[in-house]
Amino acid sequence: MSFGKMNTFIDIISTVPVKDTEGFVKKGDNILASVRAYKEDRHGSERWTNMASFSNASSLFRFRKISGIKVTTKMVIVCEYGRYQILSVEDVRGRGMYIEVLAEKLESSTVR
Repeated sequence: MSFGKMNTFIDIISTVPVKDTEGFVKKGDNILASVRAYKEDRHGSERWTNMASFSNASSLFRFRKISGIKVTTKMVIVCEYGRYQILSVEDVRGRGMYIEVLAEKLESSTVR
């Protein structure tokens, strides 16, 4: 994976409970890392067909392994294209250099 293909800047975020001034607890974002990543959206290729078990996955992200941070399915990825819930995390080829993440785009529900 070359840096030329890793042209999407992402934030890896964990959601933590935060109390507001009135004492109510709501979910807040804690940015764990900001890195460059390769992003591929779902399309009709043979590779995406083989990943049919992850029918909810809408995007694939690949980035260098971040020392000191274990990426899990409880985390969220945020980039310029939106917010993505992590569905699966895998070490590419078991070498410990790159992480591959399948993620589902989260649609925000806004009330008008």
